[in-house]
Amino acid sequence: MRKIFVIFAILLVFFAFSRTLVIKGSNTIFPVAQLWIEELKKMYPDMEITLEGAGSSTGIAALFNETADIANSSRWLKESEIEKMHSMKKYFVPIIVGYDGIAVIVNKNLGIENISIDTLKDIYTGKIRYWSQVDPNLPKKQIVIYSRNTASGTFETFENKVLNKEKMAPWVRMVESTQFEIESVKNNPYAIAYTGIGYVTEDVKVLKVDGVLPTKRNILEGTYPISRPLYMFVDASNGYLVDDLIKKYVNFAVSKKGQDLVEKAGYVSAYGF
Repeated sequence: MRKIFVIFAILLVFFAFSRTLVIKGSNTIFPVAQLWIEELKKMYPDMEITLEGAGSSTGIAALFNETADIANSSRWLKESEIEKMHSMKKYFVPIIVGYDGIAVIVNKNLGIENISIDTLKDIYTGKIRYWSQVDPNLPKKQIVIYSRNTASGTFETFENKVLNKEKMAPWVRMVESTQFEIESVKNNPYAIAYTGIGYVTEDVKVLKVDGVLPTKRNILEGTYPISRPLYMFVDASNGYLVDDLIKKYVNFAVSKKGQDLVEKAGYVSAYGF
């Protein structure tokens, strides 16, 4: 009997220390989280972490159904999510981990450098169909429009800050992958898309929006019109950071090293050191 008890105790200890930290949510935060995990694995070789990036809404939904420990989100909670949180007697704590500017991108060979918020809205809502309507010096070619899908926090931010809740035109191509947007704009001379600044490559052109580029300073000062904070949400219904794995991850993310990695990923750190 004593032997069985000892074996049972050993198994309990094993499973306690072999628990996997599960992180789901925003594609925008995904490359930052990858860098954090790489460093954490060096610090804690036995620490098991899984990371999925299918959109902010999927991460928050996973936090509700307890299939994730941390939800990465590039947007604030929706009113419906706040109501659900209250009805379930849950309490999700937001942690700002960085700042982002949503970059408007076009093909490098398109002769345009600046676009207004109003023009951007008219393109995505279907009022403007051709580049020549944006500028008579541009070709009379139909604009090929790309957007992230509705599960994306980037979509939510763009909808709020640019579309003012108006619906996108039915011909806007809704895609799951930011990388797909980048490749599509690179290969199509008449395409337009929007993406978190951390994903932008030299293969595409970033436009000024209302005369302002999404630089680090402009994002921090809020002069770039499509700026936003980036969040992690944790469930603190039973206490804040009581789980050791979650605590280690969050503390690292907001540490100097973690914030340096935010900058390395192309975003703006949330905390000065």
